Amino acid sequence: MEITTNIILKTAFKLLIAGGLLIAVSCKRDPSQPGREYMPNMYRVASYKTYEPNPNFKDSLGARPIVQGTVPRGYFAYDAPNTPEAYEASLKIAEFPERYKTISEKDFEEGKRQFNIYCAVCHGEKGDGNGVLVEKGKFAGVPSYSSASRPGLTPMSIYHVITYGKGVMGSHAAQVLPHDRWKVVHYVLHLRNELDNKN
Repeated sequence: MEITTNIILKTAFKLLIAGGLLIAVSCKRDPSQPGREYMPNMYRVASYKTYEPNPNFKDSLGARPIVQGTVPRGYFAYDAPNTPEAYEASLKIAEFPERYKTISEKDFEEGKRQFNIYCAVCHGEKGDGNGVLVEKGKFAGVPSYSSASRPGLTPMSIYHVITYGKGVMGSHAAQVLPHDRWKVVHYVLHLRNELDNKN
């Protein structure tokens, strides 16, 4: 038993000495010299910095241009032009894009909040076309969202109008982000449903 303990102590002492020597030869006092690196790829990454010249490309640029057509993950690319024909085409798309078919209660409330900030001044809080600016005589002929007033309204046509505007209504693309526009669209259709159920 005592022999086994001695062997274990001697082995531990030898390992301790070997570890100390390993550390001693790995370190140098000159900070400009890295010393020995046992796994250099873990310390020195082979990638190039963004604005560093890169000899692997003809233009020597480290920052590579984005591939044409690249969009962020989850981004809805709406590339319809701002033309009457594109608006007419949007009236024929009766469905939401798959990603935006349903929204959470939180997103619905965000759509309501943004509608009340940007849309209600003209369209009214109920979507009946009687906003504050209409009541003060600043604008006339703001349509109601009801099916009787706007029979062909579709989610895509609402999105198109928020993006580009229509008639005297200007574009709200600078105020409402693309993914938030779908929240507003859901809220507009909710108001439309409420108006239709009153009649």
